[in-house]
Amino acid sequence: MGRRNASSHSRSMKESRYDRPGGSEPIDLEDSENVESSIPMPVAMWDFKHCDPKRCSGVKLARCRMLKTLKLSQRFRGIVASPVGEKAVSPADRSIVEMYGAAVVDCSWAKIDEVPFSKIRGPSDRLLPYLVATNPVNYGKPWKLNCAEALAAIFYITGFPEHGEALLAKFKWGHAFRKVNGGLLAKYAKCKDSTEVVAVQNEYLKQLEEDDRRKAEEASKADPGEFLSDSDNDDLLFHNTNRSTAFTTIDDEDDDSEEETSEEDSEEDSEENSNDEQDRFEEKEDSQLHKKLETTHI
Repeated sequence: MGRRNASSHSRSMKESRYDRPGGSEPIDLEDSENVESSIPMPVAMWDFKHCDPKRCSGVKLARCRMLKTLKLSQRFRGIVASPVGEKAVSPADRSIVEMYGAAVVDCSWAKIDEVPFSKIRGPSDRLLPYLVATNPVNYGKPWKLNCAEALAAIFYITGFPEHGEALLAKFKWGHAFRKVNGGLLAKYAKCKDSTEVVAVQNEYLKQLEEDDRRKAEEASKADPGEFLSDSDNDDLLFHNTNRSTAFTTIDDEDDDSEEETSEEDSEEDSEENSNDEQDRFEEKEDSQLHKKLETTHI
Protein backbone atom coordinates (compact mmCIF):
# COMPACT_ATOMS: atom_id res chain seq x y z
CA MET A 1 0.00 0.00 0.00
CA GLY A 2 2.85 2.33 0.88
CA ARG A 3 4.62 1.59 -2.40
CA ARG A 4 1.44 2.22 -4.39
CA ASN A 5 0.95 5.60 -2.71
CA ALA A 6 4.58 6.52 -3.29
CA SER A 7 4.31 5.54 -6.96
CA SER A 8 1.11 7.54 -7.34
CA HIS A 9 2.69 10.56 -5.69
CA SER A 10 5.75 10.31 -7.97
CA ARG A 11 3.56 10.17 -11.05
CA SER A 12 1.54 13.16 -9.86
CA MET A 13 4.73 15.17 -9.43
CA LYS A 14 5.76 14.37 -13.03
CA GLU A 15 2.35 15.23 -14.42
CA SER A 16 2.31 18.58 -12.63
CA ARG A 17 5.30 19.69 -14.66
CA TYR A 18 3.37 19.44 -17.92
CA ASP A 19 0.19 21.53 -18.00
CA ARG A 20 -2.42 22.35 -20.60
CA PRO A 21 -2.74 26.11 -21.25
CA GLY A 22 -5.93 27.58 -19.83
CA GLY A 23 -6.75 24.60 -17.65
CA SER A 24 -5.54 22.35 -14.89
CA GLU A 25 -6.06 19.02 -16.65
CA PRO A 26 -2.79 17.09 -16.38
CA ILE A 27 -1.17 15.39 -19.32
CA ASP A 28 -1.10 11.64 -19.06
CA LEU A 29 2.48 10.54 -19.47
CA GLU A 30 1.23 7.03 -20.09
CA ASP A 31 -0.16 7.99 -23.53
CA SER A 32 3.17 7.10 -25.08
CA GLU A 33 6.38 5.37 -24.05
CA ASN A 34 7.46 6.06 -20.50
CA VAL A 35 10.45 8.37 -20.34
CA GLU A 36 13.30 6.37 -18.86
CA SER A 37 16.34 8.59 -18.51
CA SER A 38 19.23 9.26 -16.19
CA ILE A 39 18.15 12.91 -16.24
CA PRO A 40 15.86 13.48 -13.23
CA MET A 41 14.04 16.55 -14.56
CA PRO A 42 11.64 16.65 -17.54
CA VAL A 43 13.14 17.00 -21.03
CA ALA A 44 10.70 17.66 -23.87
CA MET A 45 10.17 18.93 -27.41
CA TRP A 46 7.40 20.04 -29.74
CA ASP A 47 7.90 18.16 -33.01
CA PHE A 48 6.67 19.85 -36.20
CA LYS A 49 7.99 16.98 -38.33
CA HIS A 50 9.94 19.24 -40.67
CA CYS A 51 13.00 17.02 -40.49
CA ASP A 52 13.88 13.59 -41.77
CA PRO A 53 13.17 11.39 -38.72
CA LYS A 54 16.24 9.30 -39.55
CA ARG A 55 18.47 12.37 -39.12
CA CYS A 56 16.54 14.26 -36.44
CA SER A 57 18.33 14.41 -33.10
CA GLY A 58 15.09 15.09 -31.22
CA VAL A 59 13.43 12.01 -32.66
CA LYS A 60 16.44 9.90 -31.72
CA LEU A 61 16.37 11.20 -28.15
CA ALA A 62 12.66 10.40 -27.95
CA ARG A 63 13.34 6.92 -29.28
CA CYS A 64 16.03 6.51 -26.61
CA ARG A 65 13.47 7.67 -24.03
CA MET A 66 15.59 10.69 -23.20
CA LEU A 67 12.76 13.17 -23.76
CA LYS A 68 8.99 13.51 -24.03
CA THR A 69 7.28 14.67 -27.23
CA LEU A 70 4.61 17.31 -26.59
CA LYS A 71 1.51 18.24 -28.56
CA LEU A 72 0.96 21.81 -29.73
CA SER A 73 -1.76 22.30 -27.12
CA GLN A 74 0.53 21.26 -24.30
CA ARG A 75 2.40 23.79 -22.21
CA PHE A 76 5.79 23.28 -20.63
CA ARG A 77 6.67 24.99 -17.36
CA GLY A 78 10.44 24.64 -17.67
CA ILE A 79 12.97 26.58 -19.75
CA VAL A 80 12.05 26.56 -23.45
CA ALA A 81 14.70 27.43 -26.06
CA SER A 82 12.74 29.70 -28.37
CA PRO A 83 13.45 32.60 -30.79
CA VAL A 84 10.57 34.53 -29.19
CA GLY A 85 12.30 34.61 -25.82
CA GLU A 86 13.25 37.99 -24.39
CA LYS A 87 16.17 36.86 -22.23
CA ALA A 88 19.13 34.57 -22.75
CA VAL A 89 19.32 31.35 -20.80
CA SER A 90 21.64 31.84 -17.83
CA PRO A 91 22.65 30.34 -14.46
CA ALA A 92 19.78 32.36 -12.98
CA ASP A 93 17.48 29.76 -14.57
CA ARG A 94 19.01 26.88 -12.64
CA SER A 95 16.13 26.52 -10.17
CA ILE A 96 13.57 26.43 -13.00
CA VAL A 97 15.52 23.77 -14.86
CA GLU A 98 16.01 21.76 -11.69
CA MET A 99 12.30 21.77 -10.93
CA TYR A 100 10.66 21.78 -14.37
CA GLY A 101 13.36 20.82 -16.87
CA ALA A 102 14.14 22.03 -20.40
CA ALA A 103 12.42 21.85 -23.79
CA VAL A 104 13.01 22.76 -27.44
CA VAL A 105 10.99 23.23 -30.60
CA ASP A 106 11.96 20.69 -33.25
CA CYS A 107 11.56 22.42 -36.60
CA SER A 108 13.56 23.16 -39.74
CA TRP A 109 15.59 26.37 -39.84
CA ALA A 110 14.33 26.79 -43.41
CA LYS A 111 10.71 26.76 -42.19
CA ILE A 112 11.08 28.59 -38.92
CA ASP A 113 8.73 31.37 -40.07
CA GLU A 114 5.94 28.80 -40.34
CA VAL A 115 6.13 27.75 -36.69
CA PRO A 116 3.35 29.21 -34.48
CA PHE A 117 5.61 30.08 -31.57
CA SER A 118 2.84 32.18 -30.02
CA LYS A 119 0.89 28.97 -29.38
CA ILE A 120 3.73 27.11 -27.72
CA ARG A 121 5.22 29.81 -25.58
CA GLY A 122 5.83 28.77 -22.03
CA PRO A 123 6.29 31.00 -19.00
CA SER A 124 10.09 30.75 -19.33
CA ASP A 125 11.07 31.13 -22.99
CA ARG A 126 14.77 31.77 -23.46
CA LEU A 127 17.16 32.65 -26.25
CA LEU A 128 20.36 30.66 -26.63
CA PRO A 129 23.59 32.70 -26.74
CA TYR A 130 26.18 32.38 -29.50
CA LEU A 131 27.30 28.79 -29.99
CA VAL A 132 28.55 26.85 -33.00
CA ALA A 133 26.75 23.77 -34.31
CA THR A 134 28.78 20.58 -34.61
CA ASN A 135 26.04 18.28 -35.91
CA PRO A 136 26.54 16.80 -39.42
CA VAL A 137 23.81 18.94 -41.01
CA ASN A 138 25.00 22.39 -39.89
CA TYR A 139 28.56 21.73 -38.79
CA GLY A 140 30.50 24.93 -38.17
CA LYS A 141 27.49 27.23 -38.48
CA PRO A 142 26.87 29.64 -35.59
CA TRP A 143 23.46 29.65 -33.93
CA LYS A 144 22.04 26.72 -35.93
CA LEU A 145 21.99 24.10 -33.20
CA ASN A 146 19.85 21.01 -33.44
CA CYS A 147 17.59 19.77 -30.64
CA ALA A 148 20.23 17.76 -28.81
CA GLU A 149 22.75 20.61 -28.92
CA ALA A 150 20.18 23.17 -27.75
CA LEU A 151 19.10 21.04 -24.81
CA ALA A 152 22.70 20.27 -23.90
CA ALA A 153 23.52 24.00 -24.01
CA ILE A 154 20.71 24.74 -21.55
CA PHE A 155 22.00 22.12 -19.14
CA TYR A 156 25.63 23.25 -19.47
CA ILE A 157 24.83 26.91 -18.86
CA THR A 158 22.49 26.31 -15.93
CA GLY A 159 24.96 24.12 -14.07
CA PHE A 160 23.99 20.59 -15.08
CA PRO A 161 26.83 19.61 -17.46
CA GLU A 162 26.38 15.91 -16.70
CA HIS A 163 22.89 16.02 -18.21
CA GLY A 164 24.20 17.77 -21.32
CA GLU A 165 26.82 15.05 -21.66
CA ALA A 166 24.18 12.35 -21.25
CA LEU A 167 22.16 13.75 -24.16
CA LEU A 168 25.12 14.22 -26.49
CA ALA A 169 26.48 10.77 -25.65
CA LYS A 170 23.72 9.32 -27.84
CA PHE A 171 25.45 10.72 -30.95
CA LYS A 172 28.81 9.89 -32.51
CA TRP A 173 29.47 13.59 -33.11
CA GLY A 174 28.28 14.60 -29.62
CA HIS A 175 31.75 15.04 -28.10
CA ALA A 176 32.56 17.71 -30.69
CA PHE A 177 29.98 20.13 -29.29
CA ARG A 178 31.76 20.39 -25.94
CA LYS A 179 35.16 20.46 -27.66
CA VAL A 180 34.23 23.36 -29.97
CA ASN A 181 32.11 25.36 -27.52
CA GLY A 182 33.68 24.37 -24.20
CA GLY A 183 35.37 27.71 -23.56
CA LEU A 184 32.24 29.75 -24.24
CA LEU A 185 30.00 27.41 -22.28
CA ALA A 186 32.30 27.72 -19.27
CA LYS A 187 32.15 31.53 -19.48
CA TYR A 188 28.36 31.52 -19.81
CA ALA A 189 28.09 29.17 -16.82
CA LYS A 190 30.04 31.64 -14.67
CA CYS A 191 27.66 34.52 -15.39
CA LYS A 192 25.09 35.70 -12.89
CA ASP A 193 22.15 36.39 -15.20
CA SER A 194 20.99 36.98 -18.78
CA THR A 195 22.58 40.43 -18.95
CA GLU A 196 26.02 39.03 -18.18
CA VAL A 197 25.58 36.16 -20.65
CA VAL A 198 24.75 38.63 -23.43
CA ALA A 199 27.75 40.77 -22.45
CA VAL A 200 30.08 37.75 -22.67
CA GLN A 201 28.57 36.82 -26.03
CA ASN A 202 29.00 40.33 -27.46
CA GLU A 203 32.59 40.56 -26.23
CA TYR A 204 33.35 37.23 -27.90
CA LEU A 205 31.75 38.32 -31.18
CA LYS A 206 33.73 41.56 -31.07
CA GLN A 207 36.93 39.57 -30.63
CA LEU A 208 36.01 37.36 -33.59
CA GLU A 209 35.53 40.42 -35.79
CA GLU A 210 38.89 41.86 -34.73
CA ASP A 211 40.63 38.54 -35.42
CA ASP A 212 39.05 38.32 -38.88
CA ARG A 213 40.06 41.89 -39.66
CA ARG A 214 43.64 41.29 -38.54
CA LYS A 215 43.91 38.10 -40.60
CA ALA A 216 42.55 39.89 -43.67
CA GLU A 217 45.13 42.67 -43.25
CA GLU A 218 47.97 40.18 -42.82
CA ALA A 219 46.86 38.25 -45.90
CA SER A 220 46.76 41.43 -48.01
CA LYS A 221 50.30 42.40 -46.93
CA ALA A 222 51.83 38.93 -47.26
CA ASP A 223 53.92 37.97 -50.29
CA PRO A 224 52.31 34.90 -51.92
CA GLY A 225 55.76 33.67 -52.96
CA GLU A 226 56.96 33.27 -49.40
CA PHE A 227 54.53 30.39 -48.90
CA LEU A 228 55.74 28.59 -52.04
CA SER A 229 59.53 28.93 -51.85
CA ASP A 230 61.65 26.15 -53.34
CA SER A 231 63.50 25.60 -50.07
CA ASP A 232 60.25 25.14 -48.14
CA ASN A 233 58.93 22.66 -50.69
CA ASP A 234 62.17 20.70 -50.68
CA ASP A 235 62.11 20.47 -46.91
CA LEU A 236 58.56 19.18 -46.92
CA LEU A 237 59.33 16.56 -49.54
CA PHE A 238 62.47 15.46 -47.77
CA HIS A 239 60.79 14.89 -44.43
CA ASN A 240 57.63 13.30 -45.83
CA THR A 241 58.27 9.57 -45.88
CA ASN A 242 55.05 8.93 -47.78
CA ARG A 243 56.24 11.29 -50.50
CA SER A 244 59.59 9.47 -50.72
CA THR A 245 57.81 6.16 -51.21
CA ALA A 246 55.75 7.67 -53.98
CA PHE A 247 58.89 8.84 -55.79
CA THR A 248 60.41 5.38 -55.49
CA THR A 249 57.31 3.83 -57.03
CA ILE A 250 57.43 6.24 -59.96
CA ASP A 251 61.11 5.46 -60.54
CA ASP A 252 60.27 1.75 -60.77
CA GLU A 253 57.72 2.45 -63.48
CA ASP A 254 59.60 4.87 -65.74
CA ASP A 255 58.51 3.20 -68.98
CA ASP A 256 54.85 3.27 -68.15
CA SER A 257 55.15 6.83 -66.94
CA GLU A 258 56.75 7.95 -70.22
CA GLU A 259 54.01 6.28 -72.25
CA GLU A 260 51.34 7.86 -70.10
CA THR A 261 53.09 11.24 -70.42
CA SER A 262 53.21 11.04 -74.22
CA GLU A 263 49.55 10.06 -74.34
CA GLU A 264 48.68 12.95 -72.07
CA ASP A 265 50.71 15.34 -74.27
CA SER A 266 48.87 14.21 -77.40
CA GLU A 267 45.54 14.59 -75.62
CA GLU A 268 46.52 18.09 -74.53
CA ASP A 269 47.54 19.01 -78.11
CA SER A 270 44.21 17.71 -79.36
CA GLU A 271 42.36 19.72 -76.73
CA GLU A 272 44.32 22.87 -77.66
CA ASN A 273 43.48 22.45 -81.35
CA SER A 274 39.84 21.93 -80.47
CA ASN A 275 39.88 25.03 -78.30
CA ASP A 276 41.47 27.08 -81.11
CA GLU A 277 38.75 25.98 -83.51
CA GLN A 278 36.09 26.82 -80.93
CA ASP A 279 37.61 30.30 -80.43
CA ARG A 280 37.63 30.96 -84.21
CA PHE A 281 34.03 29.82 -84.46
CA GLU A 282 32.98 32.09 -81.59
CA GLU A 283 34.86 35.05 -83.14
CA LYS A 284 33.06 34.45 -86.42
CA GLU A 285 29.70 34.36 -84.65
CA ASP A 286 30.53 37.56 -82.77
CA SER A 287 31.45 39.28 -86.02
CA GLN A 288 28.17 38.25 -87.61
CA LEU A 289 26.25 39.38 -84.55
CA HIS A 290 27.91 42.81 -84.62
CA LYS A 291 26.96 43.22 -88.27
CA LYS A 292 23.34 42.37 -87.50
CA LEU A 293 23.29 44.86 -84.65
CA GLU A 294 24.76 47.59 -86.85
CA THR A 295 22.22 46.88 -89.57
CA THR A 296 19.39 47.02 -87.07
CA HIS A 297 20.69 50.32 -85.66
CA ILE A 298 20.82 51.87 -89.12
